[in-house]
Amino acid sequence: MNDSPSTLLQISGLQKSFVGPDGTRQRVIEVPAFSLAAGAQLALAGDSGCGKTTFLNLIAGILKPDAGTIRFGGTIVSGLPEPQRDRFRAENIGYIFQTFNLLQGYTCLENVLLGMSFGHGADRVFAENLLRRVGMGDHLHYRPRQLSTGQQQRVAVARALANHSKLVLADEPTGNLDRGNARAALALIREACREDAAALLLVSHDPEVLGQFDEARDFSHLNRTTSAEVAA
Repeated sequence: MNDSPSTLLQISGLQKSFVGPDGTRQRVIEVPAFSLAAGAQLALAGDSGCGKTTFLNLIAGILKPDAGTIRFGGTIVSGLPEPQRDRFRAENIGYIFQTFNLLQGYTCLENVLLGMSFGHGADRVFAENLLRRVGMGDHLHYRPRQLSTGQQQRVAVARALANHSKLVLADEPTGNLDRGNARAALALIREACREDAAALLLVSHDPEVLGQFDEARDFSHLNRTTSAEVAA
């Protein structure tokens, strides 16, 4: 595996299993090797249930692997205890969820500021400018329920970039959008990552989304687990 200075993310021997309803342990992830260069944009293709979300959650440090190493820059994230993984994620990784995960009781601006508070610290001016950059400058004080689905996605993008993330993970980010909003959201995510020099790792099962990337890889070629019981 390439270990050049431009390599941002490097994974080796990654494994993750879960205990199923019948008490048996089922392996969901078995990725021998994977790497991503700083600033790269890569899409991973795969049907629902193939383990893509679990893979992203392992990279983000939300889950801890059973075996293997996840190296982010000079830090072995997989070896950190949970509080340190949380801190590292807040400072280095942005995550765009399919369901957005916005806090319903808070405004757009507050959602971004709260995300920043877990990282390098809240910066109201930067948060406002970031929301304006994604076309939400006139909705700073709106709550998520007052926004369209496409507008909520824009807030989620702003939150993912709020801590100057080196890597943005996007889990089926257009899955809840119609075709028009999906194309606009994808273009926004890619442009924002390029402007911030952030790498982008996106997973999707949508051929139209995958077709927008110069580099798209089949997740099943990375993940050796083939069990039909796997759940993402």
